[in-house]
Amino acid sequence: MRLRRRDLLRGATALAAGGTATVGVDGFYLTPKSLEVSRHRLGGPSGGSGALAAEAAGDGSRLLIAHVSDLHLRSIGSLEIGLLEALERLRPDLILLTGDSIDAATGTGLLGEFLAACPAAPHKFAILGNWEYRSGVPVERLVDLHARHDFDLLVNRSVTFPIGGRSVRVTGLDDLLHGRPDARAAVASGSPCDRHLVLAHCPTLRDRLGLPAEHGADLVLSGHTHGGQVAPCGMALVLPAGSGRYVKGWYHNDAPPLFVSRGIGTSTFPVRLGSSPELACIEWRLD
Repeated sequence: MRLRRRDLLRGATALAAGGTATVGVDGFYLTPKSLEVSRHRLGGPSGGSGALAAEAAGDGSRLLIAHVSDLHLRSIGSLEIGLLEALERLRPDLILLTGDSIDAATGTGLLGEFLAACPAAPHKFAILGNWEYRSGVPVERLVDLHARHDFDLLVNRSVTFPIGGRSVRVTGLDDLLHGRPDARAAVASGSPCDRHLVLAHCPTLRDRLGLPAEHGADLVLSGHTHGGQVAPCGMALVLPAGSGRYVKGWYHNDAPPLFVSRGIGTSTFPVRLGSSPELACIEWRLD
C-alpha cells in the first residue's frame, strides 16, 4: 500500500512533536535534578589529573576537596538535599563554594539554610560570583552570613593551614565581571607555602592571575559556565562572558591545572540539557 504525502507529513510532525516533548521533559525536569558526583585525582605518582578510580587511595598526604559551584538557590528541593547528603557521605577535608550561590537578595535566607545544613569539615571556604553582585546584597552582609555557618568568604584574601606535614594556602579572588580581583593583594601578607589552591569564579581569570612568582598557583578551581547549561550532545550552545576558552572539566596543558565545575543550579532559564549538575570530589595528593 502506497503512503500518501499527507500521511508522511503527519508522521514526520508526530515524530518531531514527540522529540520536542522528550527534550522538554529532559531539559526542564530530568537533567536539572540529576546530580552527578564526579571523582578526580590530582598529583600522586602520575603527577597528573583526571578521573579518580573508586579504589584509588595510595599513601602520603592528601586533601579531599568537595567543590560546589553555582548553586543559584531558589529553593531547598530534592537536588539541594541530595547535594547535602552527598557532602555528608564524602566527609571532605575542604568544602568549597565557588560563587553564584544566590541570584537575588531574597536568596540570602535560603543560603543561610543551606550553609547551616552543610556537614562539618575541617575547612570551609566560599568566594563571590557575578550573581552575588547582581543581587545587590552588600559584600559585608554576605561575609557575616557565611561566617555564622563556619564558612570563610574570601574576597582577595588567603588562608593557610597545615595538613599531613605540609602547608596549603587557599586564595579566593573577587569576581572578574563585577568585582576587582587582585591576586597580589590576596597573597601579600603570606609566606611561600607547599601547595597553593586558587578559587576564581570565572575560569578565564586563570589566564591572567597575576600572582607573584614565589606564590604561584598549583591548582585553580572555577565554575560559572554551567558546562554550557544547554549542551545537546555535550556541545555548549552559549557560554557566559568570563568563560573564555573554558567549558567544563580539566585543563592541564598549561600551568596551573584548572578544573571547571558544571555547577548545581541554572541561570536565566530553569533548563539543563546535556550538562547535569555536578559535585566534584577531588583527591589532591600532596606528596
